[in-house]
Amino acid sequence: MTNHLFELAENRKTEIVIPKSKKKWYEGKPVVSAVILILIIMGCLGAELIMTKDPTYMDLLNYNKAPNAEFLFGTDTMGRDIFSMIWYGGRISILIGGLATVISTFIAVVVGAFSGVAPAWLDEMIMRFTEVFLSIPTLLLIILLQAILGNANILSLSFVIGVTSWTSIAKVVRTEVRQIRNSEYIIAAKCMGAGFFRVLWKHLVPNFFSSIMFMVVMNVRTAMISEATLSFMGIGLPIEVITWGSMLSLSDKALMTGSWWIILIPGLFLIATVLCLTNIGNVCREQTNRKESNF
Repeated sequence: MTNHLFELAENRKTEIVIPKSKKKWYEGKPVVSAVILILIIMGCLGAELIMTKDPTYMDLLNYNKAPNAEFLFGTDTMGRDIFSMIWYGGRISILIGGLATVISTFIAVVVGAFSGVAPAWLDEMIMRFTEVFLSIPTLLLIILLQAILGNANILSLSFVIGVTSWTSIAKVVRTEVRQIRNSEYIIAAKCMGAGFFRVLWKHLVPNFFSSIMFMVVMNVRTAMISEATLSFMGIGLPIEVITWGSMLSLSDKALMTGSWWIILIPGLFLIATVLCLTNIGNVCREQTNRKESNF
């Protein structure tokens, strides 16, 4: 019997345990998107260092020039150097996206948090107003508000885009706040005399900010697309204010003259920036969902 057991033990196949390799730091992270986005932002911020010509100068002797050694990205229908315009105009496009996102996030956090801690009847009123506001087409609302404000500029356009894109974030903030508003540390802070904004910034925001991070990133993308759309339609910033959107607004003339680079190059930069922001936002959302599923 004993010998039989030894034979079975000898014939048993030895299982080889392969240790799991450690997950590399860049796996699951939008490294490529982050690098591309950082390079574009750095190029826009340091536009003066890399611009080869004045982006506003109209060289009528060299209009509609294809990319060459002198004009790396060619020139537009007014003879302006597209290479310089890309970096100079990108700065304004990104600035509008950032300002609009700051405005929309601030409104969303305040409205959503106030609705979350408000009595049931007031919370219901705020949510109904939010849903009505959300049902109105954003582009139509932007055009209406901009028409009321008058001539568009960087600040007014950022403000209009910001005040029309807060609703989705506000609903998420409201849901998160209602889940934690009766926590002991929130009640303790109120008992110690802390006001609404102190409780909001000290206790509420740190708890729900990760949940809205991907929406904040997406709002930057949406704001840049809105600016480009308005400029493309001819109702955005004046033509003398260079942005990626205003560059694309010359597409009709470019198509008639066969100047493909006038459309393609600013379009590629805008698409690359939007895709990078989208990818980063999606990764933020996946990480947030993973954290929530672990609880």
